[in-house]
Amino acid sequence: MIFDSEDVIANSYNARQDRLAERVIRGDILSSDGEVLATNQSGENGEVYRYYPYGSMFSHAVGFSTHGKAGLELTANYYLLTSNANILERTTNALQEKKNQGDTVITTLDYNLQSTAYYAMGNARGAVVVLEPDTGKILAMVSKPDFNPNDMETVWQTVEAAGADGDSILLNRTTQGLYPPGSTFKVLTALEYMRENPDWETYAYTCQGEGVFNNVAIHCYNSTQHGEVSLQDSVAFSCNTSFSNMGTSLDMERFHGLCEEFLFNESLPYGGNYNRSSFVLNEESDKSLIPQTVIGQGDTQITPLHNAMIMATIANGGVMMKPYMVQEIRNYEGVGVKRFHPSAYRRILTTGESKELSELLEGVVNYGTGSALHSDSYSVAGKTGTAEFNSKGQSHSWFVGFSNVENPDIVVSVVIEDADSSGVRAVQVAHQIFEAYYH
Repeated sequence: MIFDSEDVIANSYNARQDRLAERVIRGDILSSDGEVLATNQSGENGEVYRYYPYGSMFSHAVGFSTHGKAGLELTANYYLLTSNANILERTTNALQEKKNQGDTVITTLDYNLQSTAYYAMGNARGAVVVLEPDTGKILAMVSKPDFNPNDMETVWQTVEAAGADGDSILLNRTTQGLYPPGSTFKVLTALEYMRENPDWETYAYTCQGEGVFNNVAIHCYNSTQHGEVSLQDSVAFSCNTSFSNMGTSLDMERFHGLCEEFLFNESLPYGGNYNRSSFVLNEESDKSLIPQTVIGQGDTQITPLHNAMIMATIANGGVMMKPYMVQEIRNYEGVGVKRFHPSAYRRILTTGESKELSELLEGVVNYGTGSALHSDSYSVAGKTGTAEFNSKGQSHSWFVGFSNVENPDIVVSVVIEDADSSGVRAVQVAHQIFEAYYH
């Protein structure tokens, strides 16, 4: 009762929170740089309604509070309906049967990065999430298709009319969208190979653009022949045949354990709604499943947030931080009530492994598939990915990586669904975000 009461009351499933609204006016939600993301306005008849100044731009991160609740309107509901106004003011309001003003929630969201990610995606479907690797702060969270939280009546009518064939506009793809990771998964395949082969720096393979592994034909993108490649070249060029060659030599039980260390099939240390990523391959699996799985195809699925957390672990010297989106609670007059601080989940990599992986990922940008991200102003390390999702060869476009490699600033995770149809590529979106951050 003493130590856990606030957590129990603040739990988004606790129906008692709705009673707080009978005596408290819902508080505002602000970005970290002071932009109002959610507030209250009065209509012509004096009725108070919730207003979102930026409409759909923050729709999935901030959420909505009518026709149910979602996003921060749900997870921060307790704080929004708690008033820490001056005690005399609260006492006076209680005697006059007036409502007190709820507290203000200050988020970690950065307006500049959020708006950049939002407009960079255009009309493409997919998701973007931006993290600080050393704190876990979520600086941007965009999911498309989106919706206008100022008109939830119309939104619900649209969702109900669309039924199962709808665009799932209420689904937050950053935390709940499950996608094949494509070549971004090769980071973990490379790590397992390095752990099983201390002499990995001597690795060499001759890529002819295609090959057969465990009776499965594997092709590099456009059947490109990469020639003789090292492990670093294999990562930089995203060589499918080289990775399938590596994958067939791995201990699948150990590899399964490594993936679970990185929280596949496990709960994420995140307070919002999310879906678990999945990795099903183990030592009992059919060997023919290995060549596709180790290059990020097969049955493996991951959310953009989880992919960002894996990359953030590498950027942060091997320590995974807990991602969060609320950094402070203030009363309506701006007086601080509570601060939320960064919290480490656990160490997953050694500092040596983190440094080695960072160097491999830097090659992707310096001379590999992510060269469009190369900049003279800042360094970038990361992994591109093309994830096929049907037999027609249609694919999602991925990028996940971090900037300022020696002392990382931000991690960016982008997935663009069916990229050929939209013409938008994940690398293009990531480039605009990095440019916005530094310039």
